[in-house]
Amino acid sequence: MAGPAVSIRDVASHAGVSVGTVSNVLNRPDIVAPSTRSRVLAAISALGFVPNDAARQLRRGRGRTLGLVVLDVANPFFTDVAKGVEDTTGAAGMAVIFCNSDGDLTKENAYLDLLEEQRVQGVLITPIDDASERLHRLRDRGVLVVLLDRRSRQADLCSVSVDDRLGGELAMRHLVESGHRRIAFVGGPHRLEQVRDRYDGALEALREAGRSEDEHLRRYDTPALTVAAGRDAAARILGQPKSSRATAVFCANDLLALGVLQGLTRQQVRVPDDIALVGYDDIDFAAAAAVPLSSVRQPRQRLGQTAAGLLLDEANKPETHEHQQVVFEPELVVRESSQFIRP
Repeated sequence: MAGPAVSIRDVASHAGVSVGTVSNVLNRPDIVAPSTRSRVLAAISALGFVPNDAARQLRRGRGRTLGLVVLDVANPFFTDVAKGVEDTTGAAGMAVIFCNSDGDLTKENAYLDLLEEQRVQGVLITPIDDASERLHRLRDRGVLVVLLDRRSRQADLCSVSVDDRLGGELAMRHLVESGHRRIAFVGGPHRLEQVRDRYDGALEALREAGRSEDEHLRRYDTPALTVAAGRDAAARILGQPKSSRATAVFCANDLLALGVLQGLTRQQVRVPDDIALVGYDDIDFAAAAAVPLSSVRQPRQRLGQTAAGLLLDEANKPETHEHQQVVFEPELVVRESSQFIRP
């Protein structure tokens, strides 16, 4: 009958080194001094130790899977982000568990619990709100975390995001410079940091142009960032007297903008002649809309690729990994929906 399996601790004790040193010899031999490496290899040979990759991964609280938690799987923006994540993790031999929080905090927490139970190597997440306490608890239990499409305020937590305030400024500046004096902002819920930042950026550009919020900007809050919510917002905008109605609309994402476009065109309101329209994200559907949609472009796949890369770097190089808060700059893409210049 075979005796008990030799463990990594047995090797460490035999070689007179720490368990971490044995792990480095197995995974990162280049960082171990040659004499120490030789001693560990000799102990492995003498004891007949057979490294078990799966067991080693689990002992470190790491599997060969990552969790990806997004706000809305129906939004093509997150589909493109997921593609970027998969490109990077697939090349590293990892699998991704895709979770849709649907903007529901209870659902988000349930998925985080499930991913922890599955012993994923890490979690990439677009949190609904400030979930730092919950996420730090995950990290304390050995699950790596990277914020995606949300900037971390914690120096010890990686994040990948876009400068949404700048994006809001770009959209509003374009509309102001096109001659619009009554502009609507459509977006929500405002507990989402991305929505707040886009609105704040738009407001900053309006103020820089010497316009007041009360006189020149109307905010139409929405319960979600969906096409249906956009159609409802269009009805509310058209419910205003024409003399005081907005002549331009900036939407917090493209799905809202597409809904607004549907609502306007169904009422024979011409875009951009009667009302100009700008969205955010520049999903593929934006350029393919009945009226090609101007939009603030985000590097969607790069967001996913970069976030996954940061997580894998921390997993593979915990001793040398440096936490980063990567912020990409957005770009305004002007198309037919906002090209009309008022005299």
